[in-house]
Amino acid sequence: MKKTKVRKSKKSLKLITKQKNIKQVKTVIQPQNKFRYYIGNILMFSALAILFFVYYPFIRLYLDPPKISENLPKVGYFVQIPKIGAQAPIILNVDPWSKKEYLQKLTQGVAHAENTALPWENGTSFLFAHSSDVPWRISRYNTVFFRLGELNKGDDIYVIKNGEKLVFKVIDKKEVWPSEVEYLQETSKDQLILQTCTPIGTDLKRLLIFAVRQ
Repeated sequence: MKKTKVRKSKKSLKLITKQKNIKQVKTVIQPQNKFRYYIGNILMFSALAILFFVYYPFIRLYLDPPKISENLPKVGYFVQIPKIGAQAPIILNVDPWSKKEYLQKLTQGVAHAENTALPWENGTSFLFAHSSDVPWRISRYNTVFFRLGELNKGDDIYVIKNGEKLVFKVIDKKEVWPSEVEYLQETSKDQLILQTCTPIGTDLKRLLIFAVRQ
């Protein structure tokens, strides 16, 4: 009987010891699991916040595009593209080879490349602007050509000079590599060329829209 009681007491002691060990392990594991849980949630919400910060300005350009205004100043130069809701001042005679200069000018409007014809003159007139920018620098003007790729043959482009509206019709569009600069150097044709980077958010290639005055 005594041996049986001793065995039972040993077993119960072992059982109690195991239960204590399990409780101790749980107390160690639970805080670690909670810590991982909270860190995981924080990382997930941070990632979602970053994605929202990056893509919301572009989504807004689709959901709430800028409106074309008919009440422009009577003095000045502007470009309007009704199909894509694009409108901006034209900044004349910007050096297309000086990145420092044209980046600053593109925050103010669409740049006219110096040494090309003005849109109301004979010859090739070259206008260029951003399709996108880093989120904290996105404004009305430095993404004015965000939807330029939606233009097709026959679409209208308006150039306003001191209140007078000139109408251009799209006749072609091309994607070229940055090294293909012969279009910028073309002067013999009477045409308007609009340029922006493509795909959106990169400067991999250049999208060119060709239009002629009506």
